[in-house]
Amino acid sequence: MNLFDLLSQGDAVTRLVALLLLAMSVASWVVILWKAWLLRRASGDVGRSTAAFWQSASVDDARQKVAGFDRESLVLPLIAATQVSAPGSLAAAGDRSQQLTRLLRDALHGVLDKLQFGQVLLATVGSTAPFVGLLGTVWGIYHALTGIAAAGQITIDKVAGPVGEALIMTAAGLAVAIPAVLGYNIYGRLIGRIEADLEGFARDLRELLTHGEKP
Repeated sequence: MNLFDLLSQGDAVTRLVALLLLAMSVASWVVILWKAWLLRRASGDVGRSTAAFWQSASVDDARQKVAGFDRESLVLPLIAATQVSAPGSLAAAGDRSQQLTRLLRDALHGVLDKLQFGQVLLATVGSTAPFVGLLGTVWGIYHALTGIAAAGQITIDKVAGPVGEALIMTAAGLAVAIPAVLGYNIYGRLIGRIEADLEGFARDLRELLTHGEKP
């Protein structure tokens, strides 16, 4: 018995569980592949962008140089956020250091939201797929027991189909969950490294614009 047999021979619950696992698998693999591409580019771009910034003669010159390296727009929003709000508004209240802290914090949150996108889906699939598969397992065992009860005796033809269905559902749940959990953990570590680099750059940028060159 395979997935196609489940969809063609199973009842409504079996088909629903199988289709749900299939949808969860497709969604998680789309996120896994997309984030692999995104984080691969981001991990290199952040280092090159920050290096280009500190090698520039001025902040305006740095913006132009960083634009050539920051393909995922992770560093540029931090540089753009250093444009302090116009006088007369509450956003411009406080000294320059406070304004820059607020602006850079908001910009950093936006960048991190982009990096974190999809992590919730991977965590959800990784934690729920085994239980969805378990539902199919329980349903298959239930079919086996009802078949035995109806026949009045244990026969291989009454047990083989439902038990095979149950085993496939168990394996399917694990097959969906394991890649999602691995992707979540691996990408979480990569995002943490990039986040640390961006936070360090934002802190250094604030110090530069507070005590050093003005944009």
